[in-house]
Amino acid sequence: MKKRIFSGIKPTGDLHLGNYLGAIKNWISLQNDYDCIYSIVDLHAMTTEYNPEDLRKNVFKAACNYLACGLDPNKSVLMVQSSVKYHTELCWILNCVTPLSWLERVPTFKEKTQQQAENINTGLLDYAVLMTADIILYKAEAVPVGEDQLPHIELAREILRRFNSRFGETFPEIKGIVGKGARVKGLDGSAKMGKSLDNCLYLYEDYNSHWSKISKAVTDPARIKKSDPGTPEKCNIFSLHQLFSGKDDLDYVINGCTKAEIGCIQCKKLLTKNINEELEPIRTKYNELMNTPDYVMDILNEGNKKANEIAQQTMQEVYEKVGIIDKY
Repeated sequence: MKKRIFSGIKPTGDLHLGNYLGAIKNWISLQNDYDCIYSIVDLHAMTTEYNPEDLRKNVFKAACNYLACGLDPNKSVLMVQSSVKYHTELCWILNCVTPLSWLERVPTFKEKTQQQAENINTGLLDYAVLMTADIILYKAEAVPVGEDQLPHIELAREILRRFNSRFGETFPEIKGIVGKGARVKGLDGSAKMGKSLDNCLYLYEDYNSHWSKISKAVTDPARIKKSDPGTPEKCNIFSLHQLFSGKDDLDYVINGCTKAEIGCIQCKKLLTKNINEELEPIRTKYNELMNTPDYVMDILNEGNKKANEIAQQTMQEVYEKVGIIDKY
C-alpha cells in the first residue's frame, strides 16, 4: 500500500507564487506515489483577524486554485478541515498530553505574537497541536511542507510519541517532505514571499501585472549599471529563473549576466514570460472552476465524506485507548 501524506494551506486570501512553489506544486508531484489527503485548513485561519463571509469565499477559491494547479480528485482527497469534526476532538485530547512549555518555544508562535500583538489568542499558542491532530488523524507518515514548518513537524513527532508512550502504539512516525521551491523569497529579495509584506506575485494576475512588479524587483546589488558583471547566485531574480526557466534560458542568463552582455531588464522580461507560460493554463482553469460551483462543491463533499470515514476509524481507536467508552 502507498504511504499516506497530509498537508493543508490556510484560506486567508488569494494564492501567490510562494504558495504554488512551496506547497501546491509539490502536492501535485506526489499524487502518483502517495495516498494523498489535502486540506483547506479554515480553522487555522481563524487565529488571525478575519471576516466570516470572506473566509467562506476563500475556502471555495482555494479549492478552485488547488484543482486548477492539477490536484486530481481521482488520485487525492480534497477536503475542508472544519467539515471533519474529529480534528478538534483529537486536538483536545492531544492538548491534555502536550506540555505548555513545548508550545511556548515554537518559533512561529513567537513571530505571530509580534505580528499581531493586539490579538494574541489561545489558538495561536495551540496552532501546532491542531496541526499535529490534522496530520495524525489520518495516520499520515509524511507531510509536504515549507522549511518554516519543519519545527511544527518535529513538535508533532514529540506529541505523537508522548501519546504512544502513554496509551500504546497508535500513530506512525511522520517526516516532512520539503519541495524544491520550499522557501521562495519575495520581490524585495530578503523576506519570504507573502501577502502581508506585499512582495508577492499572485496566481490570478496576468502578464502585465506580473511585469509591473518584476520590473521593480531587487536584483544583484553588484550590478549598478548594465556594464557591471553580475553574480547570478546572489540574485533573487535568478533564484526564480531556476524554478521557472529551462536549461537554455538558464545558460543564457548565467552567461549574459556574468559577462555583462545582458541587463537586468532583459533578464526580468525573460522570467516574466516563463512564469506566465506556466501559470496561464492554471488561470484559465481557475476561471472555469469559479464559474462551475456545483462541480467544485461535489468534489469537496466527496472529499469530506472520505476524510470523515478515515478519521472516524482513527478516533474509535483513540477513544478506546484514552478511556472514553461507547463514544460511537
